[in-house]
Amino acid sequence: MRPRLTLRQWFGYLGLFLVFLFTAAVAVWRGDILRAGLDPQQPFQTYEPPPPVSYADARAWALLDARTERSGPAAVFFVPPTTYAGKREWNGPIGDAAADAYLKRVVLPNYAGPFAVAGAVSAPRYRQAGLYARLTLREDAREARAFAYGDIEAAFDGFLRRHPDGPLVLAGVEQGGELLDRLLRERVATDRSLKARLVGAYLIDTLTARERLPAGLPACTRREQAGCILAWSQVGEGDDGAAHRRLRRALVWDDRGRLVDLDQRPALCVNPITGSDDTAPVDARLHRGATNATGLEWGARPALMAREVSAQCRDGLLRHSLPSRESFREQGNWAERRMSRPYNLFYGDIEVDVQARLAAWQARQSVPGR
Repeated sequence: MRPRLTLRQWFGYLGLFLVFLFTAAVAVWRGDILRAGLDPQQPFQTYEPPPPVSYADARAWALLDARTERSGPAAVFFVPPTTYAGKREWNGPIGDAAADAYLKRVVLPNYAGPFAVAGAVSAPRYRQAGLYARLTLREDAREARAFAYGDIEAAFDGFLRRHPDGPLVLAGVEQGGELLDRLLRERVATDRSLKARLVGAYLIDTLTARERLPAGLPACTRREQAGCILAWSQVGEGDDGAAHRRLRRALVWDDRGRLVDLDQRPALCVNPITGSDDTAPVDARLHRGATNATGLEWGARPALMAREVSAQCRDGLLRHSLPSRESFREQGNWAERRMSRPYNLFYGDIEVDVQARLAAWQARQSVPGR
């Protein structure tokens, strides 16, 4: 006859079962729990944002006319992606230590670095929408993301005062690309002189509606073309779940400066390997180089690993193969893994592209009557 369990044993087994349930629940809903922990817990309408800065102050810039030995004659305006994880704030204060550290260690060497070949790079600090605002479609989050545009417009004015003429390259990554998209619509497309100075606009890891490109700023169809827009949002080949989520959560600007759902509108995708919006698959043999430049000092050119990645523009997204090297594995804590990747799969391709467009822009200036 099997011995009966004592009351203490029953409670012991029950405790183990509850611990198992709790562990399983945390594993399943860990992302939701951590995301909820970033919620500022107040309506944006009653929120008091951090104070602004003057872009006449060098401290408002992460990079200010930063050059390298290889820099060309262009002026580059680079808008960084989300680096502020946040908790109590919808929009991060300028000078937040953790955000600045990620910006300097990861973002600038990997994403601003390839544009240094074109010219002096300026990258403003701004009251960016925190990570939570990028992970929800709530109206509060949309307003926080739109609020950041005011700082970018002010920074652009300061940038133009320093660079009143000559070729311009505009680039932004993720949140920075989203804000640059609006800047192109409201400031560049409406100004003939700025349009004439534009070498190219790079909206990296950014979705924008193809049918709503700014007037006079077409999609890039070939590498030897200046004054056009390159945009791509990259997703690993085979990761259909991420692709679906990316499109479902995509927001784009309307004519009133509000962020609205992309919905079923086709997104623009320009393949960085070819510099074209062609949808044909591009073999890895044409790939000019991925790199993990995290931790490098400004001006140090990283080693490039060419022929690593194939890519194709498909259904508005850049679907790419996944390199097997350890340098391109996910790293960092939960929040950092939802920010821009600590590597750039298309570093070498961007360098080649911006040099080709700068050469095309310079050639155009030599044509009589231009």
